[in-house]
Amino acid sequence: MNKSIQKTLDNLQLTGLRVVIAAAALGLIAGCATSNQTAKKTYEFFPPPPDEPHLQFLTAFHTEKEFRGGNDRSFMSYVTGQKPATKEISKPYGVAASGKKFYICDTDYGGLIVVDLQTREMHLKGWDGEGRLRVPLNLAVDTDGALYVADSGRDQVVIFDKNQDYVAALGKVGEMKPRDVALSRDRIYVADIQNHCVHVYDKATRTNLFDIPRGSDGTNVARRLFMPTNLALDSQGRLYVSDTGAFRVQVYDADGNHLRHVGGMGDSTGQFARVKGVAVDRENRLYAVDALSQVVQIFDEQGRPLTWFGEPGATREIQNLPAKVALDYDDVGYFQSYAAPDFKVEYLVIVINQMGTHKVSIYGFGHKK
Repeated sequence: MNKSIQKTLDNLQLTGLRVVIAAAALGLIAGCATSNQTAKKTYEFFPPPPDEPHLQFLTAFHTEKEFRGGNDRSFMSYVTGQKPATKEISKPYGVAASGKKFYICDTDYGGLIVVDLQTREMHLKGWDGEGRLRVPLNLAVDTDGALYVADSGRDQVVIFDKNQDYVAALGKVGEMKPRDVALSRDRIYVADIQNHCVHVYDKATRTNLFDIPRGSDGTNVARRLFMPTNLALDSQGRLYVSDTGAFRVQVYDADGNHLRHVGGMGDSTGQFARVKGVAVDRENRLYAVDALSQVVQIFDEQGRPLTWFGEPGATREIQNLPAKVALDYDDVGYFQSYAAPDFKVEYLVIVINQMGTHKVSIYGFGHKK
């Protein structure tokens, strides 16, 4: 073939490719513009109308790019078919909010996913040597920034200072199987499924003060613990223990005396099939996750059911194997923009899902303006 003709064909092919790419780009841009112009933003509330809403689903993410407000498909990934590398959460369980950060226990990675609300970045925090985590399940952050991590692979609670340097570990291998940890001003509470109790330690000396349940409560079927998995403390210092094996949440006072239980086995309102994470707000309302029914139920201070949210079929943001719920009063400003114009968020409700694409779901508890 004549060289000049071949060159002309090559130029035409290159031009054609450029035209195709340009057309695709314009099509995508036009599509986005059309979508933005015609799509009406919808908001999802719980309970749904006509009831007065108390919670709004705000956003969800499992990758850094989603957290920043984007998705994982750029224009070049559309053209090449290749998905860019991304930082993502694998198999989360526990979560705590502190210092404008979310700390998430990731059992696959054997470390903590740190979600920085200010920089909009995510990174994995791991340790070597004595501080190495194996299967971190739950954690608590102290007022000074110290981290307490319940690690089911080590069978210990691992303690790091505010600089995230290793300090100490509670428990010896074979002595207990910790599943959660909670902190008060001067105490450490550890849920232990091996010994069917909650260990209470002095925070300063890390010595054991007593175990819950106390005395005869340990043999009382109505007051004992069968499989304590998750913990929460309320404003009065009362301890809430999620007893997965007994389908209920047990409540004890600051001295470990049994007060009441919430829930029971069943699939009706106020009952549980597989109760897990628990949290208590400043009004002493109890939030309790049911991993089997995939809802979070809310109870008043006396343990009476108020409402629930996240049930399958009610919303496209279905919770998928939820494990933990946590409350955050300090970081509302970072998520208020997701709220409906006439809805005022009072605090955040963070739900951790072990499966699906919405590993971290953020809801806002609030009221209509």
